[in-house]
Amino acid sequence: MNYESGGGQNSAREMSLALGQNPSYINRIENGKALPSMQGFFSICDYLKITPAEFFNDEVEQPGEIRALVEKLQKLPQEQLQLVEQITEQFLDK
Repeated sequence: MNYESGGGQNSAREMSLALGQNPSYINRIENGKALPSMQGFFSICDYLKITPAEFFNDEVEQPGEIRALVEKLQKLPQEQLQLVEQITEQFLDK
């Protein structure tokens, strides 16, 4: 399986090594042969650039990207926010 880490896709092995673990760490978690510690879980979330709540939200496919977009939207004035909403509605209607 490949994982997004902000800079592109990485393999389970690359992710394991980036987390300072042995090369099979993530693969063992994926296969149910191991569970991460709480600190390991937080490290995985940091690596994926998501919050623990986003990790467990299976209704959102790209939680990090959505969170980043919401943070940007919160900085817009009301008029621009309404324009973004109109554009979004046009995308959803197609």
